Amino acid sequence: MHEDSRKKKTPLLSSSTASPQKLTEVSASQEERIDIKSRELNRILGGGLVRGSVVLLGGEPGIGKSTLLLQVVLNLADIKTLYVSGEESMQQIKMRAERLKLSNDNCFLLTETYLESIFEHISRVNPDILVIDSIQTLYSSVLESSPGSVSQVRECTSLIMKLAKETSLPVFLVGHINKEGSIAGPKILEHIVDTVLQFEGDNTNIFRVLRVTKNRFGSVSETGIYEMHGSGLREVINPSELLLSQSDENISGTAVCATVNGYRPFLIETQALVSSAAYGTPQRSSTGFDLRRLSMLLAVLEKRAGFRLSAKDVFLNIAGGLRVDDTGIDLAIISAVLSSDQDIYIDKTICFSGEISLTGEIRPVSRIDQRINEAAKLGFEQIFISKYNSIQQKNKNPDIKITKVSRVEEVFNRLFR
Repeated sequence: MHEDSRKKKTPLLSSSTASPQKLTEVSASQEERIDIKSRELNRILGGGLVRGSVVLLGGEPGIGKSTLLLQVVLNLADIKTLYVSGEESMQQIKMRAERLKLSNDNCFLLTETYLESIFEHISRVNPDILVIDSIQTLYSSVLESSPGSVSQVRECTSLIMKLAKETSLPVFLVGHINKEGSIAGPKILEHIVDTVLQFEGDNTNIFRVLRVTKNRFGSVSETGIYEMHGSGLREVINPSELLLSQSDENISGTAVCATVNGYRPFLIETQALVSSAAYGTPQRSSTGFDLRRLSMLLAVLEKRAGFRLSAKDVFLNIAGGLRVDDTGIDLAIISAVLSSDQDIYIDKTICFSGEISLTGEIRPVSRIDQRINEAAKLGFEQIFISKYNSIQQKNKNPDIKITKVSRVEEVFNRLFR
């Protein structure tokens, strides 16, 4: 029986027409990309939408995924697009388009959840871009399970991927986020597609952040920022100006960080509040920053610099509702905490960029030249960076003073004494 099964598999192994080829003989032709008329999305995708690629857009319900993709297809007047919705009627999509004040004769709408029927319409319309909203609503006759099940989501995605590769049709898939914060369906779904985008935000805040978690055709460290309005999503070309406080009042507990996300530098305000603990156990709260790293920074201030923060409540907030993972924000955070603890404000013309180690040393950060130039462009007169950061001579900006520090205690002495 074992021999019979092996004989059945043998013809499949030899049926492929592919053959080994030397790496030096493979031609590295540039992938053809489609300009989708969106500066932020073009940059995030690596310069445009690659033909035959499958892009998965994930996010919580109501965050603006459908609005974002509808804006994209309606702005492509010269490209034929097919927008397939399994959740909304054509009338609902039309109402949203009117709210966006956009129209496009080259955009075709289809409300369907049966995958084989969708493929028939695709062959008739022959679109240049396909949007499916959402992958959890589709089902195929190949399986008997209900739409949204693990097997249906995986099978439908595989069939769509096969279609995209065979016809060079680029596809946008919308995927919903479950309670655990991951795209509903199997994790293998993210391995099947070429690009995975996460659309994040808070319904109480107008800002939306588009992050790349996987990209076979570009960088995975890019971020796009949008503003949600009644008339749709607006791209934020210069986020630094929106993420900084416009108040002229000098208040303790705030510090500005020059951070980088991907290749994009921008400045963001950190806000800290330190007060005497009203209860027995001091509170530690952080919004937009890892709470465990905040606890580490507070421990460094106590152990290495002698500040008694263990008996005090510490609250931290990143302005704009954004979440920052760049360790270069450490220096701004400890400066804001010390400013609130001492109740001494930091001059609004000063910004910070540096990582804090467990020894209290200020470590260098990447892309320091871009951070300094962004700070100078926005009118900052001084920036605190690590003593060990090297700056290229050609990028030295005469409009901003660069202050190099090596330890946490040195930062305190320079700012508050």
